[in-house]
Amino acid sequence: MTETAPPAASAFTVHAPGTGKPLADHPVHGPREVDAAVDRARSAATRWAALSAAGRKGRLTLWRRSLAAHLDRMAETIAAETGKPVGDAELEVVLTLEHLAWASRNAGPLLRRRGVGTGLLASNQRATVVHRPLGVIGVIGPWNYPLYTPMGSIGYALSAGNGVVFKPSELTPGTGVLLAELFDEAVPEYAGLLTVVTGAAGTGDALARSGVDKLAFTGSPGTARKVMEVCARSLKPFLAECGGKDATIVTADADLDAAADAVVWGAMSNAGQTCAGVERVYAVREVHAALCEKVVERVRALPTGPGADSAYGPMTLPGQTEVVRRHVEEALAAGARALFGGSESLPTAGEERTVGEFVGPVVLADVPEDASAMREETFGPTVAINAVADVDEAVRRANDSSYALGATVFCGNGRTGAEIAARLRAGAVSVNSVLGFAAVPGLPFGGSGDSGFGRIHGAQGLLAFTAPQSVTVQRFAPPVNLTSFTAPLAARARAVAMARWMHRRR
Repeated sequence: MTETAPPAASAFTVHAPGTGKPLADHPVHGPREVDAAVDRARSAATRWAALSAAGRKGRLTLWRRSLAAHLDRMAETIAAETGKPVGDAELEVVLTLEHLAWASRNAGPLLRRRGVGTGLLASNQRATVVHRPLGVIGVIGPWNYPLYTPMGSIGYALSAGNGVVFKPSELTPGTGVLLAELFDEAVPEYAGLLTVVTGAAGTGDALARSGVDKLAFTGSPGTARKVMEVCARSLKPFLAECGGKDATIVTADADLDAAADAVVWGAMSNAGQTCAGVERVYAVREVHAALCEKVVERVRALPTGPGADSAYGPMTLPGQTEVVRRHVEEALAAGARALFGGSESLPTAGEERTVGEFVGPVVLADVPEDASAMREETFGPTVAINAVADVDEAVRRANDSSYALGATVFCGNGRTGAEIAARLRAGAVSVNSVLGFAAVPGLPFGGSGDSGFGRIHGAQGLLAFTAPQSVTVQRFAPPVNLTSFTAPLAARARAVAMARWMHRRR
């Protein structure tokens, strides 16, 4: 593969999770190469921003069609680098295509100049606001969804008229490289508008210190704080998506079969390595035992392990296995029950891991609320199902978290479910489905607390990569110019008296 940034002095090798097989070598881009990538993207962005929204849409449509034509190639690259099944990777590409289509189609209406009411005090003015691109956006992407997640920033930033410099995870650089290659092939006259730099933390640090006009980051809260500190030195705007400890609430009248199916998929798909996946479940006591039984029944039927028919792949990040082990073993030591799996679901402890390994499903119940399995992001194929007295307790426990990203509610009545959703701190909630919001491009996505801040997707996500410019044009001279030293004092006094009278009556 051809890199889209100047060659660097050193390189690193990407290995397949689970097998350790070498996949490809990629250069380590340092500050010099990153700065060159930003310059290249900015040069193309100047011409890109000058296009009409319709002109950009047409070119992004060519890119989207190319991605669709190369769906198999992209999915195979994602699967090879992450270890996830090819079918899961294909779904990731399909979701990406939906979001890119929405962003390019809706950019024009969202960005165009619109009139704004002026009020009586400025009735002689015509007021408008327009959203303009920021320039070049830096994007630091994750390894768990190496296409779908960063494209929530990349596709929307490009649609808004910006250039992009993308640093994919050092575990999944090939996905980013292929993405940029397909853009350059589809829109050769704007080659370099999407530029990729590869490397580990040092490359990300160089991107944060570079001249990009905003940085969008996906990763852990700890790393986000470090990157944000760098951005703060130059007052660089920063968008952070930092994971979650998402809860599912199951009411007494919920469809337990549907809830169990959603819990298993939300907790186990992608080996549990989903920031908005299901990690905690609060079921009212009347249905807790039945729900646990149905979840275990479905988990027991899942094909798992290194086979080609496995429901999910290995842990992509080698060190994550030990996080899962600590959470499971601490929960069991504190009195939790293992309904399925347990310590035996994990590889042998104490071994240094250079590749990801397969972790079996773990279903826990009665986990103390102060256990790490309930407080920290596990990011593995585990789920804790606790009983609660009622919905009020479920909401209280769901909200008692430093994270506030996503949530799920299963309820017999959709309207009641939406009312429960409104009481949750989560930035996105699905009622009677899991991760339903992820497939709706028009919905903003993001959280608060340790889940970060800012939004991707939807109108808010697209406008996040723009700067609004307000303009007033005087239509006629006012009877009394209150912004001039020539205004008579008596006229000023009358204007103030009139304003006071009006606002006291409103």
